[in-house]
Amino acid sequence: MGSSLKSAQFLIESRRRDAARGDTNACYDLGIVYSSGSEGVDIDLIEAHKWFNIAAMSGSERAKDCRAEISEDMTAREILAAQKAARDWLMMTQRRAA
Repeated sequence: MGSSLKSAQFLIESRRRDAARGDTNACYDLGIVYSSGSEGVDIDLIEAHKWFNIAAMSGSERAKDCRAEISEDMTAREILAAQKAARDWLMMTQRRAA
């Protein structure tokens, strides 16, 4: 595994930990990574929508705009899967915080 891939994975894991603590910017950043394929990650619109959705629920206007933009390239089924993934993530992280 190349060092740039390792550092990209470290960055993503770090942002996931921040997201689990309720960091809206981390959620937004993860949405950007998955919607653009940056950091050596494959583009995954369902995962991107999930992160934008979580950030949008915390009040991020940028995330709302990005979520709307990528929704245009997604099927209704993909959007439902992303919404379920966002709910599952929130339930999991809230349970951990309790």
